[in-house]
Amino acid sequence: MDSADLETYQVQLSQVELALSNDPDNTKLSELRDELKELIDLTKAAIAQQEAAASSSKAEASRKAASSSTSGRVWAAGDECLAKYSGDGQWYPARITSVGGSAENRAYSVVFKGYNSTEMVKASQIKALPTNYTAPLPVGGTKRKLSKLEEEEREKKKKKNEKKLEVKAAKAKEQTEKQATWQKFAKKSEKKGIHIAGVSGTSIFKTPDNPLGKVGVTGSGKGMTEVAPRGKHKFDPTEETS
Repeated sequence: MDSADLETYQVQLSQVELALSNDPDNTKLSELRDELKELIDLTKAAIAQQEAAASSSKAEASRKAASSSTSGRVWAAGDECLAKYSGDGQWYPARITSVGGSAENRAYSVVFKGYNSTEMVKASQIKALPTNYTAPLPVGGTKRKLSKLEEEEREKKKKKNEKKLEVKAAKAKEQTEKQATWQKFAKKSEKKGIHIAGVSGTSIFKTPDNPLGKVGVTGSGKGMTEVAPRGKHKFDPTEETS
């Protein structure tokens, strides 16, 4: 959804409201008007969310650029790193989720990639992630077995992601159905002789070729506005002044 979609929905809403002014008891038009208003609200919310995400990404990029310009590494939430896992003392790729402690004794909460387990580590237990890094395998040559808590967290995250996908799919389906309803209404109106300006690429405003002609709104059911001629005012010295 973008600003172009929002503008389209707003134009469609204005056309429906115009049609309702001529036929206020038309329940189909009333239902379509309500659906368009709801669709406009959803589109505005989506645009606001996209703008917020873009602003957040820009701020994060600026923060990282500022951090890299300093002499020492300043770790912050969201940074990728290597962290030492307390279970086997090995270093694994991780992401810092929060920073605590004092300036002299920082404490970092990290989540290990591929395991989704979280630990609190000290500054000495994290380091930069080398290019093309491959995590070492523990003794035995196989990946360590997930703990029961890690398995529960992984399953919980999986279900949460599946739920998000279902919600997004439902909203997309709802939007498609509403658009189909509008198109069906427009086609039915055309067959009945009700022309809705804007649907067939025409404007709701109509101006005659004659510069002295009348201007009006198509489909409003009202006549064109008369052009009142303006005469030159002549001064009459006998007129009383106020």
